[in-house]
Amino acid sequence: MTTFVDRVELHVAAGNGGHGVASVMREKFKPLGGPDGGNGGRGGDVTLVVDQDVTTLLEYHHHPHRKATNGQPGAGDHRAGKNGQDLVLPVPDGTVVMDRKGNVLADLVGQGTTFVAGQGGRGGLGNAALASARRKAPGFALLGEPGEARDIVLELKTVADVALVGFPSAGKSSLISVLSAAKPKIADYPFTTLVPNLGVVTAGSTVYTIADVPGLIPGASQGKGLGLEFLRHVERCEVLVHVLDTATLESDRDPLSDLDMIEAELAQYGGLEDRPRLVVLNKVDIPDGQDLADMIRGDLEERGFRVFEVSAVARQGLKELSYALAEIVAQARAAKPVQEATRIVIRPKAVDDSGFTVTEEADRFYRVRGEKPERWVQQTDFNNDEAVGYLADRLSRLGVEDALLKAGAHTGDGVAIGPEDNAVVFDWEPTMAAGAEMLGRRGEDHRLEAPRPAAQRRRDRDAARDDAEQEYDGFRPF
Repeated sequence: MTTFVDRVELHVAAGNGGHGVASVMREKFKPLGGPDGGNGGRGGDVTLVVDQDVTTLLEYHHHPHRKATNGQPGAGDHRAGKNGQDLVLPVPDGTVVMDRKGNVLADLVGQGTTFVAGQGGRGGLGNAALASARRKAPGFALLGEPGEARDIVLELKTVADVALVGFPSAGKSSLISVLSAAKPKIADYPFTTLVPNLGVVTAGSTVYTIADVPGLIPGASQGKGLGLEFLRHVERCEVLVHVLDTATLESDRDPLSDLDMIEAELAQYGGLEDRPRLVVLNKVDIPDGQDLADMIRGDLEERGFRVFEVSAVARQGLKELSYALAEIVAQARAAKPVQEATRIVIRPKAVDDSGFTVTEEADRFYRVRGEKPERWVQQTDFNNDEAVGYLADRLSRLGVEDALLKAGAHTGDGVAIGPEDNAVVFDWEPTMAAGAEMLGRRGEDHRLEAPRPAAQRRRDRDAARDDAEQEYDGFRPF
C-alpha cells in the first residue's frame, strides 16, 4: 500500500457567491416602503497552508477533488447571506504549487506560509444596494460570482540541508539513524527505503537537517527504478554526501564506479553542479571494508573530495563527519543574502488604462475582455430585462460602446464578452438598450406605481391655476 506520495494533481473549486435578492418592504401602512433585498454572501476560498506535522501528500492522492462552501443568498428586510466557509488544506513544508503546464505558482517554505489556490466568488448585490436617486426601486438583483476552479499540481521537495545519496544498501538509512533521532526502516536487501527520511542533527551550535534520498541507480534520471521520483528532494540541499559501500557483496560493483554512476545521474538531472560534495566510506568496521577504503582513499582525494571513513554500526567517525557537515551548512547559510521584509509596492492604474480590450476576431465579430465586463456579465440575470438594461448602462459608462465604435463595429455586428469557452454573445446595437427600452424609465418598479389620489389632486390644482393665470394675462387691459 502506498504510504508516501510527493506529487499529486489536485482539483480545487472555490465557493460560489450567493445571489442578491430583489425584495420590497411590505408593512402595514407602508405601501411604499422601498427595496429591502439583502446582498449574497461571499464564497469560501481554497487555501494551502504549510503544516510541519504533515509530511506527505497522500491525503490528496486519495481525495484529489476539494471544494469550498458556497455563500448563502440574501433575504428581505436587508438580511445579508452568510459567507461560505474557507477550505484550508495543510501541505508539507517545501511544497511547490504548479499549474498543469508546469508553471510555478508558489513555493511554500516555512511554517504557516499560505497560498490561495482558489478565490471565492463575490456575493451579488441586493436591490437595496442597487437603489439610487434615479433607480429608486430596482426590480432586480445581481447574481453571485462563480468561484475560481482550476487544476493544480503539488510537488514536494524535501527541505533539508544535507542529502545522503548512494546505491541501495549503501548504509544511508543506518547513517541517518545514528546521526539523528530518525528511525528509518533498515534491512539487508535492496530498496529497503521507499520514502525520503529526514532527521535533525546538532553539532556544536549548529543545527541542521539531513535527508536520506533513496533509489538512485543507473538510469534513475530517465525514470528507471525509484530515483526519478526522489531526485527532486535533493534540489534544496546545501551539500551532497556520497555514501559508498566498501563491503558490497556484488562482484560487478566497487565504490569508485558507484560514485561515477551516481554523479552521472545527478548531472543528467541538472541544477546540482554548484553543490559541495563529501564522500563517506561506510562499513569500515568490516576488515575487507577497511582494506578497500585504504585502497581508494587516495584516488578520491585526488578528485578533490573530502573523505570520511565511518561505520554506522560501530559508530566510528561520526563526530568528525557531523562537524564537517555543520561547517559547510553554516558557511552556506552565512553566504545567503539577508532576507528583508517584503516591501509593499503600490502600482496605481495607468491613466489610459480602460480595464478592458476590444479586438476584432473575424469579419464583423468583436470580443471584449476585461475583469469588470466579464464579472458584470456573470452577475447579470438575463431573464430580467431591467437587469440587462442595468448591465448595458454599466458597460456604456465604462466605455465599451465607444471602444466598439472606434474598432469599427456597426449595428448588428456580433460581440462576445468573455473567453471563448464561456462568453455571452449578442448582436450589438449602438444604443446598448438590450431590450430595456420597453421598461420606460429604468429603475422604476411598476409594482409600486399604484394610483396616488393626493398627488393627482395636487397636479390638477396646479394645472387649473396655470390656466387661470394664462387667461388673466390674455384679458389684461392696455
